[in-house]
Amino acid sequence: LALALKTQSIRIETPAMGTSQVGIEVPNPDPGLVTERSVMESVDFKKLRSKAALPIALGKGSGGESVVTDLAKMPHLLIAGATGSGKSVCINAILSCLLMEKSPAQMRLLLIDPKRVELTPYNGIPHLLTPVVVETDKVVGILKGLIQEMMDRYRRFESVGVRNIGLYNRKIEDPLPYLVVVVDELADLMMTAAFDIEQSICRL
Repeated sequence: LALALKTQSIRIETPAMGTSQVGIEVPNPDPGLVTERSVMESVDFKKLRSKAALPIALGKGSGGESVVTDLAKMPHLLIAGATGSGKSVCINAILSCLLMEKSPAQMRLLLIDPKRVELTPYNGIPHLLTPVVVETDKVVGILKGLIQEMMDRYRRFESVGVRNIGLYNRKIEDPLPYLVVVVDELADLMMTAAFDIEQSICRL
């Protein structure tokens, strides 16, 4: 079909909404440039910003609508795709949006980058808990430390009688920052210490 339509790729929707037909999406031959700023200045993002804990601007949909969401509502996000499909662009878009929106007191980052190329430019920003982790043998210890932090936070929530960080921060004068962990090339980590890393991620 892609060959007949003279296009690089097509997407097949099965079934098309509300019908018994198959939908075929063909990419626009003249794609438009979508900037992070244009999405962050959209009405949708401004509405989200007022109520979301970690608002992120992802881009624009096939109909030109802004795609925005709250990272805190989907705490486990796996970005998959072939080489060159835009995984790293997506990660950088998420990180730059979070850095624009949240101060170090509101959000802290832990970046893990075994390949040393994608996330190392973020070294030196005040949001980092530790410099970007590039040594795979340190990752297991860092993830176990995060599990300990998670358990400590649960104890704090229990002492105040709340269920999550949002309710806790409303009750306490000294709020806790959100912790965002970003792992680039998870497959590389799984090849070095699969059992420990998988267990720690599942626990988190």
